[in-house]
Amino acid sequence: MQPSAVPELAHTHTRPIHWLATATAVAGVVALSSVLQPGAATAAQPSAPETRSAPANAAAPDPAAVEFPIECGPVKAVVKKKASGDLDGDGRPETVAVVHCDSPMGTPPDGVYVLTRGADGGAPRVVATLLDPKDGTTVSDFAVRDGAVTAALLGYSSPDVPRCCPDVHSDAKWRWQNGAFVRSQPAGARSV
Repeated sequence: MQPSAVPELAHTHTRPIHWLATATAVAGVVALSSVLQPGAATAAQPSAPETRSAPANAAAPDPAAVEFPIECGPVKAVVKKKASGDLDGDGRPETVAVVHCDSPMGTPPDGVYVLTRGADGGAPRVVATLLDPKDGTTVSDFAVRDGAVTAALLGYSSPDVPRCCPDVHSDAKWRWQNGAFVRSQPAGARSV
């Protein structure tokens, strides 16, 4: 047998003293980490917009109980879509209704109306017209979300465009500000 070129190292053989030293070191680290804790977290969630809860008996106004300001001649007005939410921050829900005449042919224009009840919970009534049917526009998509009314609108670029085939698309958003509904065009709005 040839002698090894590397002398035998003493630390390659574990002895009870090595285990005792390792255990003492680990215990010291654990004890030190329990003393040196980080401070309490100070980050806070952003506050939500102030909303008032609706009274338990506050029901959204029913569009079936309202006569809409739309002239339909011999046919009746029909509610195409409806959605409810607290638009003015008073804690009582309003209903927004998309209404048109029940025409047997063509694409009748839509009106968009806001309905509310008085504080006494009386009969629902129309308090605002967001889109007048006289504008000749129809609503293809519609929502009430986060205190705003949004709608995708279809219209016509000229009287020569057939009433079956709207060629203009726009987006609209209405929000209650300073006692009235203010219309804006949301970001990303487009027209064709």
